[in-house]
Amino acid sequence: MVTSIRNRRSIRKFRQLPADNEKITSVLRAAMQAPSAGNTQCWEFIVVKDEEAKKFIASMSRYSSMAGDAAFVIITLANLKKTMNDMLWWVEDLSAATENILLQLEEEGLGGVWIGTWPDEDRVRKLREFFSIPEDVVPFSVVACGYKGEEKPFEDRYDENKVHWERY
Repeated sequence: MVTSIRNRRSIRKFRQLPADNEKITSVLRAAMQAPSAGNTQCWEFIVVKDEEAKKFIASMSRYSSMAGDAAFVIITLANLKKTMNDMLWWVEDLSAATENILLQLEEEGLGGVWIGTWPDEDRVRKLREFFSIPEDVVPFSVVACGYKGEEKPFEDRYDENKVHWERY
C-alpha cells in the first residue's frame, strides 16, 4: 500500500504554523492530476489564508470549526461550463481531486480534513455569497489544511465481508 494512503488520517487539530506557498502549490498540482470524465478538468480552487475568511468557514456548519485553526483552506469548485453534457460526472472529478489533495498533504508533512459541502444547499449558499462564487461554479468541498496538531495511528480497515468475488 502506498505510504500516503496508509498514513493519511482526517486531521482536525492543527499547529499554529504557516504553510509556504510552495507546499500549497504542490498540493494543488496533485489535485489537478486527478482523473476527470472526458478529461474536462472542470475543477477550480480557492485557497484561503485570510483569518477572517477561515473564521467564516469555521462558522459555516457545526462540522467545519477546525477550519478556523487551519494554516490554509482549499475550496474545491466545479465549473459547470466545463462539464460533460450537464451530467453529474463532475462530482466524481471533484471527489478524486479532493482525495489527491488529502494524499499530497500527507506527502508534504501536512494534514487535512475533508469538510463536506455539496450537496448541502445551506453550505453551498454561504460559500457562494462570502467568496462571490458565480452561479455556474459549484463549491464542492472544503479541505482544512495545516501542520498536524494530532497524530492518529494506522487503522486497517480491510474487511473481507465487504468483498464479493465475481458476483454479489
